[in-house]
Amino acid sequence: MNDPLAAPSVAPVAADCSRAGCRAPAVWRIEWRNPKIHSPDRRKIWVACDEHRDYLRDYLEARDFPVSVALLLPAAAEEGP
Repeated sequence: MNDPLAAPSVAPVAADCSRAGCRAPAVWRIEWRNPKIHSPDRRKIWVACDEHRDYLRDYLEARDFPVSVALLLPAAAEEGP
């Protein structure tokens, strides 16, 4: 019997890598912005598989974009308490 008051289980985020042509499951979150057109509070998000994480990060860093890389977490875990 299901408990209607039980907390819902959190399913992992299902996303494909942002690298063109790659359909591997993403496990990394790459946040970046273009300072020429985005305000400091604006962030774009790409997701990456293990194979393309460094490629995508290096692509953005080569353009002097602020970049951060973290594990891709379920949406509920990212929101915090």
